[in-house]
Amino acid sequence: YQHMNNAIYNFLYDSVINSYLFEFCGLKPDSSPQYGMVVHSHNDYFASISFPACAELGLRVNKIGNSSVTYEIALFEKGVDQVKSVGAFVQVWVDRETGRPSVNGISQHVRDGLQRIMVDNNESKL
Repeated sequence: YQHMNNAIYNFLYDSVINSYLFEFCGLKPDSSPQYGMVVHSHNDYFASISFPACAELGLRVNKIGNSSVTYEIALFEKGVDQVKSVGAFVQVWVDRETGRPSVNGISQHVRDGLQRIMVDNNESKL
């Protein structure tokens, strides 16, 4: 087909989210008391990207609830301004021991890290 397979987009989106959580939110996959479970994802494609192009991704948080987070990810081709695709992931943060949404919500340390990349939805309102 001469374009990146759709499954790779989701792999990249998941990877950039997890990389951020590891680096800026202190998530440790094997020992953190909570983890984010993806409950929804979608992707909108605007143009294709293919080998040997290099993908660059941008990540932001659109919403933080008591136990959920909505992420938005943009995928670009390195050196090209036009966005190639935009995806969204929704995670529900669950307790490792029960696998159920945390009664106390997302831990403050993780929440603080997520707020660093949260979009102010009031900025775009007139």
